[in-house]
Amino acid sequence: MRNKLLIILLIIVLLVVYYLFGMDYMKQRKEHEALTSQITDVALALKQIPELPQDLEHDLERGLEQQLAAAKARLVTEQSAFPSKINSTEVINSILELGDDCEVKAIPLVTQPWSIENVGEHDYYVFRLNVAIEGSFSQLVNFISELENGKFKTLVVENLSVTRAAEQPEGETIPEGTVFVTASLDLAIYSQSLTSD
Repeated sequence: MRNKLLIILLIIVLLVVYYLFGMDYMKQRKEHEALTSQITDVALALKQIPELPQDLEHDLERGLEQQLAAAKARLVTEQSAFPSKINSTEVINSILELGDDCEVKAIPLVTQPWSIENVGEHDYYVFRLNVAIEGSFSQLVNFISELENGKFKTLVVENLSVTRAAEQPEGETIPEGTVFVTASLDLAIYSQSLTSD
């Protein structure tokens, strides 16, 4: 009887062990199937990604070289826009002529001698002057536009102050509704760098 009891106990223990191992095996099998499914999905996704060119690094280097060459060419073009040193009298005369063309009264009030100014890594000659303008608002706008897009490509309007004139200019017939203004413009004209690179 004792042997039977031991055999039954042994069978129960074996059944419990088999049950535990079987459950663990089933759990691992489900995890294995899930992982296999994920691996298959990733493999399919990887197949859909186009292959990178063999000489990608070479293409990148060539593209960077082309961009650098284009940037250098643009720099040379921009630097060539800077005129050599300009005659101050020529600047003043051009502004007066432009004032006549735009039908405004332009008076260069204050000029400063040519100076040297550092912009970025370069030194440039700069001629500054202040110009007083009298005329209608639309004439002033036209004058400034022509000035900025005219003969001197490196001309910059550094400051502009506009006030409405208290009275109409004498001897002129101005259409009704026209706003007559006076303006003060601080201008700077840059010329070529002192050192050529």
